[in-house]
Parts: sequence; structure tokens; C-alpha cells
Amino acid sequence: MPQTIRKASLGFIFLTVIIDVLGGGLIAPVLPRLVESFGGGDVALASQFYGLLIALYSLMSFLFASFIGALSDRFGRRPVLLLSLLGLAADYVIIALAPNLTWLVVGRLVAGALGASFVTATAYIADISAPEDRAKNFGLLGAAFGLGFIVGPLLGGVLGGIDLRLPFWVAAGLAALNVLYGLFVLPESLPPEHRRPLNWRQANPLGALLALRTFPNVLPLTGVYTLTCLSLNGLIAVWVLYTAHRFGWNVAQVGVSLAVVGVTQGVAQGALVGPLVARWGERRTVVWGVLISALAYVLYGFASQPWMLYLGIVLSSAGGVVAPALQGAVSGRVAPDQQGLLQGALASLNNLTNVLAPPLVAGLFAFALARGVPVGLPLFACAAFEVLAFVLAWRAFGFSPKIKPS
Repeated sequence: MPQTIRKASLGFIFLTVIIDVLGGGLIAPVLPRLVESFGGGDVALASQFYGLLIALYSLMSFLFASFIGALSDRFGRRPVLLLSLLGLAADYVIIALAPNLTWLVVGRLVAGALGASFVTATAYIADISAPEDRAKNFGLLGAAFGLGFIVGPLLGGVLGGIDLRLPFWVAAGLAALNVLYGLFVLPESLPPEHRRPLNWRQANPLGALLALRTFPNVLPLTGVYTLTCLSLNGLIAVWVLYTAHRFGWNVAQVGVSLAVVGVTQGVAQGALVGPLVARWGERRTVVWGVLISALAYVLYGFASQPWMLYLGIVLSSAGGVVAPALQGAVSGRVAPDQQGLLQGALASLNNLTNVLAPPLVAGLFAFALARGVPVGLPLFACAAFEVLAFVLAWRAFGFSPKIKPS
């Protein structure tokens, strides 16, 4: 693929991820209120149902991410990516028109099954990136995620103040515009000679995860990826509860802290990953990033003043370089016709941790409150996940001949 086309394609994928995350951020402030309006104002019932919607979305993403990735290995990235974006737009339209809770469930099921655009986007990046640019380009995806994470909730709150359903229409319009842009601009990244038949035994989350065993030196690195996802998703699940209990933070203060997270993560992934990998190699970038993240979680758990949390946020931005560096390392060990399978398996792992981590870490928080032990316990558990990831990364990279020596 010529360099000019490659840059244009990278720009489209960057925009796709921003719109994907921006859409989710747009609806985040208003979806709970929409659920509450259908439940007659019963906050307890709305909270339970909203939790169910989140679980359903994560479950459907877990079940279908590998299938979406396998489809892109068979038919190419472009049609599957455009189909995913159409599914995302359809979900927003369904929710915008939903007359009752049943239709909200249908919308979230559609979004979870077809909205896995991030899987195909990462496979596309692996296709068009030179080996030395993979980590940097995966970092750009992370920066896009951070940018959408910052702008989406702020814009969604403003639009939701005008009309509760307006953010869903705006999100649907953005997704539809991206489909049209892709139809005219986006070239295919996977040539026909690099495609492979659809393997139904691997086009499911269990089969895709088992298939990771066939790739040399990949399984230990995916273990590192899983542990870091566990800690991050656990932190997200307990952050509001922890900060409200420890420092009495209100919604606005939590929102500001999350915006700072988005900024620091975006800077780390967009500006630091490439230079760090070029200077240190993937091994040092991952190992030191995981270790500093563990220290940040410990700082969260011991924090006695709010400023200490913000110091932890800055430190934990080091963890932002881990995922793209890992994805660059792992994708370099997989053939072009199996990048979709790989990215689908990684997405399935992330979705699985998003199902497991919230009840685990939030349960530790409840245990700490009930037993009178330090409420930093769930944060210390997240730090423990990072320490395990550090040990596994040290061993995994130590036996990998393809990583730049450090």
C-alpha cells in the first residue's frame, strides 16, 4: 500500500475509533436517565436494569468479537468494518426511538454483536503498519479513545439537557457519516492472497482463545494483556464508589478526574508510545509501564488527599503505553491472514475481564466497608494484578528472540 494511501487509511481508522468512543460517551450521561424514565422514576429499579444493559453489551461483545475478527480475515477488513459501523448507527436509532425497556435491550444486543469496530480497526492497523511503526500506530488508536472519552460525556451532557434522546440521534448521525466516508475513502488492507477460509471452530471466543496457543510466544503476552485489562476495568468499576466514600467527591469532581485520565492517557498513547518503543524496545516499554502502573494503584489505595489521586493518574498514564506496545509485539508474531482472529481474541479477553472485574473489585470494596479493613483494598488488588503482569512480561519477553534487545 503506497505511503499516501496508508496515511489516509490511518486517518480514517483514527476517526472511526474517535466516533465509536464519542458515541458511547455521548449516551453515557443520559442512558441511565432514559432507563429511569421507562421505570416510572424508580431509581433502584433503573440502577439494576442499567447494570443489566452494561452486562448484556459486554457479554455480546465477548461472544461476537472473535466472529467479527474471523469474518475480516475471510472477507477483508473494509466490508466488516463498514458493517460494524452500520450496526452501531442502527443501535443508536433503535434507542432513540425506543418506546419501552425491551427496545433498549434490543439496541444493546445489536451494538454488542455488530458494533465491534475496534476489533477490525486494530486488525487494519496491523495490516498497514510496518513492524517498527506498529506500537506507535496502536498508540494512536489509544489516543483516539482518550479524545473520545473526554469530549463524548461533555457533549452528551449538553445535548441531553436539550432533549434526552438528542445524543442518540447525534451519535447515529456520526456513525452514518463515517460509513459514507469509508465507502468513498477507505481502501481494503487485506489482499485476497492473504485471506483464509472461515474456521468455525475459531470463530467463537473459546475457539479463538484456544487458537492463541498455536502462535509462538503469544500466549504469555496475552496473559499480560489480560491482567492489565483486569486491573483497569476493576479501577473503572470502583472509582466512583471509592472517591465518593474517601473524599466525598460529587459527580462533577468525578467527571473532572475522568477527563484528566483521558488527557493523560491520550498524551501517553498518542505521543509517547512511538518514541519509547523506538528508544527502549517493546520489552522495556511494557515491563516498566506495568511496574509504574502497579505503583500508581498502590498510591490510589493509600491516598489521604485528593491531589494524591491526581498524582496517581499521571503515574498510571505509563500504563497507557503498555497496551499498544503489547499489541505491536503480539501482532508481529501472527500471519497477515490471522490478524483478525488475534484482535478478536484480544477483544474477547478485554470484554471478559469487563464482565469479571467489576463484581470482583466492587465486591472487595463492599467487603472492606463491612469488615472495617482499609477501603484501599480493591486498589491493592488491582496493583497485585499489575505485579503479576510484570512477572509474566519479564519472563515472556525474556524468551522471545524477536523483541529488540534491551
